[in-house]
Amino acid sequence: MSKPVIAIVYHSGYGHTKVVAEAVLAGIKESDAVEGVLVPVEQVDEKWELLDGAAAIVFGAPIYMGNVSAAFQTFAEKSSKRWFEMKWKDKLAAGFVNSGAMNGDKHRGMEVLFGLSQQHGMVWVGLGLHPGNNNANGSPEDLNRLGGFAGAYAQSNIDQGPEVVPPATDHRTARHLGKRVAEATVRWTGGA
Repeated sequence: MSKPVIAIVYHSGYGHTKVVAEAVLAGIKESDAVEGVLVPVEQVDEKWELLDGAAAIVFGAPIYMGNVSAAFQTFAEKSSKRWFEMKWKDKLAAGFVNSGAMNGDKHRGMEVLFGLSQQHGMVWVGLGLHPGNNNANGSPEDLNRLGGFAGAYAQSNIDQGPEVVPPATDHRTARHLGKRVAEATVRWTGGA
């Protein structure tokens, strides 16, 4: 029997969100019981069968002008063919977003990802962490420094490349999300 697949479908206009997707993948790979696969939205037309067979799909997008990128939205609209047959019903879903500003309408973007999952009848897996950096003893190095609950938030300064930003703490938060989705997938597919 093959391992359950967790697909990470993402768009990355400048490379920053790809780095976050890779961190999610690293968290997934902490489990030997599942397989993780990156699927850039530009390659989705060759990957529909993989997505249909996946046990979980993690959605990731940069936030441009207060919403997920147009390229990610194009993928979401293309997925409507799956929606007609409810091919993704009862798969696990999760999400991550990245923007230049600390807030950068990340929550609005996460709501778009969540809404997409709910259109498909999927079961959402949140971050499962308290917010970091929210008290006198907190630090920008805290896990979940941006305080997301629904998924992993990342922040990338607009004048720095993906080799510098997002910062290591956002990588660790994304990795935590990947690990959590892997653990949830093992439970969900194993009937535990």
